[in-house]
Amino acid sequence: MIEFRGVTKCYGTLTAVENVAFSIARGEYCALLGPNGAGKTTLVRMLLHFTAMSAGAITIDGLPVSDPHSRLAIGYLSEQPRIPAQLTGWEYLKRCAQLGGTGSSGIADDCARIVQVIGMQGREHEKARTYSKGMVQRFCLGAALLRDPRLLILDEPTSGLDPIGIREVRVLLESLKSRGMTLLLNSHFLSEVERICDTAAILNRGSLLVKDPIAAIVKENETLEDVFVRVVSGS
Repeated sequence: MIEFRGVTKCYGTLTAVENVAFSIARGEYCALLGPNGAGKTTLVRMLLHFTAMSAGAITIDGLPVSDPHSRLAIGYLSEQPRIPAQLTGWEYLKRCAQLGGTGSSGIADDCARIVQVIGMQGREHEKARTYSKGMVQRFCLGAALLRDPRLLILDEPTSGLDPIGIREVRVLLESLKSRGMTLLLNSHFLSEVERICDTAAILNRGSLLVKDPIAAIVKENETLEDVFVRVVSGS
């Protein structure tokens, strides 16, 4: 589904990502992990073609990310999503559906389906200025799911959510997995990552340290957090 081949990104004399190479199979749930400044966001931005690579190549379903067709099946949630304060959640979803090419006859049904999926029934017609950060997060996640994407890229999707909201996001992602969706998840909630994802790609200082099944790298009596600390510290 996704292939990174020798991907490098330099900003002047600073190398943010260096010679990263790994692949993510169709239907795989992969966690992108690393300390702050490891290069995770830069890698995601190159995958989405928001920023150009200095070297290497990234493909989605065999198409280079520079080809707009490679991004038609992507749903994306940024780390700090926003909804214009004057819009309601419903209006926001409607605009996203229109921008995504949904026909006018199907927009209402799609929005109603997503409101139910994200558990925001009864709040969808309130102004975004009244929403908590967690509520905004849910509506923006809903927007990412509007077109039933084959690939979902989530940057800290549980940021701002309470424990119940975090669990609901996990349950939602688990249900999407049964449909064959591919997930690239950037998160610091390692306990949730361990429950959701199949594999982990761990970056540090722009380099890929490991990309393996979580079940293979978590040793007996360890957690994913233990593995993360061990790998990043080199111990």
